[in-house]
Amino acid sequence: MTTKKQISIADHFDYKKLIKFTRPSIMMMIFTSIYGMVDGYFVSNYAGAVPFAALNIMWPFLMVISAVGFMFGSGGMALVAMKLGQQKTKQANEIFSLITYALIIIGIIFSILGYIFAPEAAVLLGATDELLPYSILYARINMAGMTAFMLQHLFQSFLITAERPRMGFWITVAAGITNMILDYYLVAVLRMGLSGAAWATVISQLVGGIIPLIYFLMPNKTVLRLGRTKWDGNAILRTCSNGLSELLSNAASSIVGMLYNHQLLYFIGTNGVAAYGVIMYVNFIFIGIYFGYAMGVSPVIGYHFGANNKDELKNLFNRSMRLIITTGVVLTIIAELTAGILAKVFVGYDPELLELTKRGMMIYDLAFLMMGVNVFGSALFTALNNGKVSAFLSVVRSVILEVSMILLLPIIFGGQSLWAIVVLVELGSLLLTIVMIVKYRRFYKYI
Repeated sequence: MTTKKQISIADHFDYKKLIKFTRPSIMMMIFTSIYGMVDGYFVSNYAGAVPFAALNIMWPFLMVISAVGFMFGSGGMALVAMKLGQQKTKQANEIFSLITYALIIIGIIFSILGYIFAPEAAVLLGATDELLPYSILYARINMAGMTAFMLQHLFQSFLITAERPRMGFWITVAAGITNMILDYYLVAVLRMGLSGAAWATVISQLVGGIIPLIYFLMPNKTVLRLGRTKWDGNAILRTCSNGLSELLSNAASSIVGMLYNHQLLYFIGTNGVAAYGVIMYVNFIFIGIYFGYAMGVSPVIGYHFGANNKDELKNLFNRSMRLIITTGVVLTIIAELTAGILAKVFVGYDPELLELTKRGMMIYDLAFLMMGVNVFGSALFTALNNGKVSAFLSVVRSVILEVSMILLLPIIFGGQSLWAIVVLVELGSLLLTIVMIVKYRRFYKYI
């Protein structure tokens, strides 16, 4: 009887192996997006439009805080994968342990601060008197699980680096199912409203963060294990600089979400915020495919970069670009065809809101054609330990282009132009990403 050989990040990757290795990460991100949508579904349908708008108002605030987990995960993964490629396993484990312990301390501090300043954050985000009590309640309950949420983001990257992407997927499934069941029980059955959805989220985050923490603390068959470490300021600095683009991207997305909500409230009203919330839920599923692929392939790129394997870097780059471009075309077609159906799931109870959501979604969906290349381009430079270029791409895309357009376009063309902003942003970012890829092709030799 023969057993299937496990795929290693040191392997040569053809299309079949590349898809097989990144598939758990892609499924993990899709599933994360789906169970995130469940909150919105239950709150919207069982608590009403006002609590649903309050949830959407505070979600960017929560994402800004949790983005630190993304930074440590993606930045630390790039550094640890490179050390593994250089055959420095002991140092890789020391860095992995240091990053994890540091994140736990940061998570606790941020959770306390988030609880204290939740009212100020809600006002800053534009919560009206009607939305304010719901917004504060939702944010404060979520602080109970914030450290675990950060750890969940961290271990999603390191389980792939440890060549256990399937485990990362199943842990996410466990967390998601926990969230879905509790959403149904607490919101639909017990009628706890927004607080029920918040507690369901917290408990699911504890599942997603604590299980992998226990796994890495105990003896396991992977190259990574949490243990003794020593202070290494340079490793922390490199982790933060490598992952800065992910932090900026997530933080900027949250800031952009705040601005979107503010502009939507001003130009369209509460229905605009609710419609944007639905579009974001759907967007998370589609963009989750791109982020999942980037997350899955990044440790492989980092390993071969550390091993100075230029031929495999070229192979990974070429195959990845072909897969991403093809996927972009397919996803855009699917998104356009299903816009009405997906909008009806969330806001079918209100014909006016349904029409607004469907119209906005069909414009927004065109961005999927270009989004994949932009996500991969940023992840590529992070994996190559070039946080500066990755951060530059993220800042231009998520801050300079998007913020300026959100502030200016509705003044010139009216509130409905808000739906087209992301399409223009992704187009501009695509041109810049191509320039950066071509500029550094000879230095890294991935083309």
